[in-house]
Amino acid sequence: MKIVLTAARLVTGDASIDEPVVVIEDGRIESIASRAGAALPPGEHHAYQGALLAPAYFDVHTHGCCGRDVMEATGEGLGQIGQFLAGHGVGSYLPTTMTAPVDTMLRSLEGLAALIQQRTRLPGAQPVGIHVEGPFLSHVKKGAHPPQHLLAPNVAFFDRMWQAAEGSIRLMTIAPELPGALEVIARATSLGVRVSLGHSNATLAEAERGVAGGAVSATHTFNAMRPFDQREPGILGAVLSDDRLYAELICDGLHVHPSAVRLFWKAKGSERAILITDAMSAAGMPDGVYKLGELDVRVEGGRCLVGENTLAGSTLTLDAAVSNFVQSSGASLEQAVQLASRNPARMAGLPTGRAAGLQVGAAADVVVLSPAGTVIETWLGGRLAAEKS
Repeated sequence: MKIVLTAARLVTGDASIDEPVVVIEDGRIESIASRAGAALPPGEHHAYQGALLAPAYFDVHTHGCCGRDVMEATGEGLGQIGQFLAGHGVGSYLPTTMTAPVDTMLRSLEGLAALIQQRTRLPGAQPVGIHVEGPFLSHVKKGAHPPQHLLAPNVAFFDRMWQAAEGSIRLMTIAPELPGALEVIARATSLGVRVSLGHSNATLAEAERGVAGGAVSATHTFNAMRPFDQREPGILGAVLSDDRLYAELICDGLHVHPSAVRLFWKAKGSERAILITDAMSAAGMPDGVYKLGELDVRVEGGRCLVGENTLAGSTLTLDAAVSNFVQSSGASLEQAVQLASRNPARMAGLPTGRAAGLQVGAAADVVVLSPAGTVIETWLGGRLAAEKS
């Protein structure tokens, strides 16, 4: 039976439609039209009055939620994570690894690759590749990454990670100023891995060399980066001024001040800005002590801390990030949802259908939003995956 969705408005990859009629069959979008030009076909009807239909969100930087860490690399863990994420509008994500002992990192990559490549669909949002955050990071801007496990960039160890992940690494964060970084960037790029600059104390020139070498994005802009200086703009000078670079942002009101959010929006705009969560296992959970990779992180009032006051991930959800961005930046909801769906998909080099958002022939991964950006329901593969959790 066909499924028919109607709403007040729909956002596709690059356009929008008033009074849309979306017809779904066998998990894919059969047609998209305006109600003014299309009769409602027979089928299972879902009318969302006043709502916005948008591509399901894609979180390219998340370490876990609901008490589970992605580095557990178990079907049970990713199943719980996927169900939680679907409740917040997410259809796809990149499980993001932390710097850890070599054996731990390789074991996690092996386990995640097996789950990503298996034919059995996991519940909820789907992992579509791995984001490797570390171990090629700056000691000066390590953030919560344990310094004893950071490694100098080298192609040989990157190849070990690539082999452990069976080619499932889609994104890698690296500090471009480190000796050996440019060689690793070149190797990763040659294999189709997207490279993101982050946890970096790079000068402007060092960052620019990373971009020239193949980097396409920046990891959690402003955080774990050399501060901007008018005489040496550093990595932020490249991130904010280079229109070739996508750039992530954690918009939770804790990591980045609203004035910096507005600066980010003006600099990166609707085509290059990306919203992420950088969430850890504490997302969706009460205050307490939780795992981030090998780290014990204490959560106090929603702030994730290690040591005295170092932020270690977040408890943010992507739907909240979208709403927060609208409030802080002045962007419209329709613009903000592209930062959580189309832009990360394009940055990650996903297949055209997913990167283009909602279009005929693509998988029916749809989030239904209230005018305030609250998730009403999430459809994944043409099935009702979750209501707001």
